Amino acid sequence: MPRLWNETIDAHRREVRDAILDTTAALVTQNGLRPVAMSQIAERTGIARATLYKYFSGVEAILLAWHERQITGHLEYLAQIRDQGGDAAERLEAVLEAYALISHESHGHHDADLVAFLHQDEQVAGAQQELRDMIRDLLIEGAATGDLRADVAPEELANYSLHALTAARNLPSKSAVRRLVTVTLDGLQTRAAS
Repeated sequence: MPRLWNETIDAHRREVRDAILDTTAALVTQNGLRPVAMSQIAERTGIARATLYKYFSGVEAILLAWHERQITGHLEYLAQIRDQGGDAAERLEAVLEAYALISHESHGHHDADLVAFLHQDEQVAGAQQELRDMIRDLLIEGAATGDLRADVAPEELANYSLHALTAARNLPSKSAVRRLVTVTLDGLQTRAAS
């Protein structure tokens, strides 16, 4: 019985935490970073301020936790795509397209203050390195089978790919994003080396 009780309490805590994260993100999206206060979050979430402070020390801590959840979700999604069937070149294409679409869809959804605040955090650098490693590993695998170019270091090609795909944020449509992915992939193909 105590185990079931603990699992129920843990599930409730996760639900409350997720509600706090989602509410804060919605408030910041609606009003911007500066005017959001812990009292608003508590009221909108339907919990007491004292309870809110048991979970988080302030708005910034909530936003960092929300961003970490977003990053973790994106990386897990990209890893699932990477692990699907197909050769390395096919899986690389799928990962790059998914990454570019994530970048495209998330651009413009947050105010400049929030973006600046979130992207100074160390978790962003760690996530970028994890993504770079994922792409590098696919490039190494594809080079070994002759499907992807081997005349340039895989680390350089991974950096090239990620930098090229940052343009997805400013493209007008998903079709344009897919064309960008195609152009990027052309630079990674074996035929591009000749």
